[in-house]
Amino acid sequence: MGRFGPLEIIIIAAVVLVLFGRGKISNLMGEVGKGITAFKKGVKDSTTAAAEEPPAVDTVRDVTPVTEKDKV
Repeated sequence: MGRFGPLEIIIIAAVVLVLFGRGKISNLMGEVGKGITAFKKGVKDSTTAAAEEPPAVDTVRDVTPVTEKDKV
């Protein structure tokens, strides 16, 4: 079994087109495009958010329960 040539690819594309129809294939490709765009936007947003410094902490609170403070 060798690689697919241009004739085999055309035959496979024709069979897929007959099975699913033009409308479903165009909708599917549109959804794939939207998914890729959303993925790229998410990656871009996460890299810019990671580059920003986290907010500085001004004060530190002791959140130890009152009953546990006596045990230390």
